[in-house]
Amino acid sequence: MEENLKMPRHVAIILDGNGRWAKAKGMPRNYGHVEGAKTVETICEEAYKMGIQYLTVYAFSTENWNRPKDEVDALMKLLRNYMKTCLKTAEKNRMCVRVIGDVSRLEEDLRIRIGELEEATRNNDGLHFQVAINYGGRDEIVRAARRIAAEVAGGSLKPEDVTEELLNGYLDTAGLPDPDLLIRTCNEQRISNFLPWQLAYTEFYFTPVAWPDFTKGELLKAVEAYNHRDRKYGGLKEE
Repeated sequence: MEENLKMPRHVAIILDGNGRWAKAKGMPRNYGHVEGAKTVETICEEAYKMGIQYLTVYAFSTENWNRPKDEVDALMKLLRNYMKTCLKTAEKNRMCVRVIGDVSRLEEDLRIRIGELEEATRNNDGLHFQVAINYGGRDEIVRAARRIAAEVAGGSLKPEDVTEELLNGYLDTAGLPDPDLLIRTCNEQRISNFLPWQLAYTEFYFTPVAWPDFTKGELLKAVEAYNHRDRKYGGLKEE
């Protein structure tokens, strides 16, 4: 079955339902986040084996700072630990890791770990894995617009030089192909400020499965659904 599927080049995932999954099991929300991080490791490996070249996950949004302080602190601790785990995984699987988002708000030690991880994996030729941390799509576009405006004001860029291609180069995802497929777990059907520019022509797949329960089989279901979409004209393929 897998060999008959056309793999999307780039898959983006909104990792939803960690807290609800944990609550349903009578466990604290942070337990769900820990288990969700393990699922990320599994899906990275399975996605690459399937032939997916780029995988981008929404780990922490600009809005997540509004969660209770103990949950935010636990998420930051988890991200610190994950950076270490991710380095080991990247070494084993030749994974190239990149963090997108405004990292300036993160504490210095976490920024240092992110920089070390990106530098250590920069030349790896396996899965290109992007982690969105303190990421918001509108914030990304505003930051890009400010940089462009500064160059126009400084005279190094003319207003008529500003094109879609140029703006692309100022986004956090500069140099990456746009996602072919977006997956959101736990039955939510919105993009929640995730890659709004990049998702202009992306196929969406929503599943009721909570992220900690997401498996290779669930990823295959999403890819199967993607294969039934008509990428040329939009909508479903004719039988």
